[in-house]
Amino acid sequence: EVLAQGLHQASKRSGRFVAINCAAIPENLLESELFGYEKGAFTGASKTTPGKIESAHGGTLMLDEIGDLPLALQAKLLRFLQERKIERLGGRVEIPVDARIVCATHQDLKRQIAEGRFREDLYYRLNLIELHLPALRDRPDDILPLARSFLGAAHRLDDDAAEALQGHDWPGNVRELK
Repeated sequence: EVLAQGLHQASKRSGRFVAINCAAIPENLLESELFGYEKGAFTGASKTTPGKIESAHGGTLMLDEIGDLPLALQAKLLRFLQERKIERLGGRVEIPVDARIVCATHQDLKRQIAEGRFREDLYYRLNLIELHLPALRDRPDDILPLARSFLGAAHRLDDDAAEALQGHDWPGNVRELK
């Protein structure tokens, strides 16, 4: 996500950076989170609510843990990627969306495709540029610059803190560092 935010900030896109963790939201809520919903679409839908995809119009949409996206939503996401339009749940109007899509996963998507758990057509639609980002423990030169970036200009790392950060194994990767 840090890399995706940096990409967004360095771009000329004027819209927002919007991130969603596909593994952290229950499957029955994920569709409404991604695509939004119209008032009355289901019990409790008391107002029209744009989804994350629509909110990223003009900006960047980060789909974290895309490998955990349920198959039914993979088909709907593929349609959005092909048409660049969405329909909110309960809606009848197509809404155009122009967003850069950045995805991340810890899953082996090629193995998931072979096992029938990830759509091959979605994989190739998303996989224009693939970056393999090694674990933070495998790139120790990134630890202090990232830490300083997270702290901001108002705070400084003393030598003991820097030494402790560099000596840690970082099993939680950049999220743990942050």
